[in-house]
Amino acid sequence: MALGGWSALILAAGAGRRFGGGKLLADLGGAPVIRRVAERVLDAGFAEVLVVTGAEGAALQAALEGLDCSILAAPDWAEGMAASLRSGIAALDPQSEGVCVFLGDMPLVPVALCGELVERAQAAGLAARPRLAGKPGHPVALTRAAFADLIALTGDQGATALLKARPDAVAYLDTADSGALLDIDTPDDLSRAAAAWKA
Repeated sequence: MALGGWSALILAAGAGRRFGGGKLLADLGGAPVIRRVAERVLDAGFAEVLVVTGAEGAALQAALEGLDCSILAAPDWAEGMAASLRSGIAALDPQSEGVCVFLGDMPLVPVALCGELVERAQAAGLAARPRLAGKPGHPVALTRAAFADLIALTGDQGATALLKARPDAVAYLDTADSGALLDIDTPDDLSRAAAAWKA
C-alpha cells in the first residue's frame, strides 16, 4: 500500500512534566527521541510529514535539523493534545487523503503497519489503529472524513474520544509489536525504550 496520498502528523508539543521536562530531547541511541521518531516516520513514504511543537519549539527544531519535515508551532499548545491536533490538521495539504497521527514520545512505533492501517481506515470509513493485547495503540490512521471533527476537539484529549463515539467506523489491526504502546513518560520508560532500541 503506497502512502503517497497520505500525510503524517507527529505531535510533539507537550512539556513532558512527568518526565521532568525535555523528554523529546533525551538521548536514545545517540540522537534525540524526537529525531528517532521523525526518522522512522520519514522512511514510511508519506506525502508530507508535519511535526507540531509547543513547549520546546526552538530546541525541537534544532533536533530535527536536516530532516525533510515541516515544523509548526501550536500557539495554544498548553491547552493540551487537542490544540496540537487542531493546528496540525489545519496545516495539512488540502489534497491529503488522510493522516497517520504519531506521538513524539513513541520512538518504537510500528511504522511498518501504516500501509495496512490506511487500507483498513479507508474500508471502515473513519479510522484504524493497532491493538496490542486488547489495548489500542499508535499510530492512528484517520481518513479525511475525520478532519472536521478533529479540528473541533478541545482540551487535553486526542482522537480517542472521537473514535469511541464512532465505533462502527473504526477498524483495528492486532499486533504483537510492543512499540504500539511504548511511550516515554518517565526516565524508567526511557531506559526501557533504550533497551528495546538496542535490541
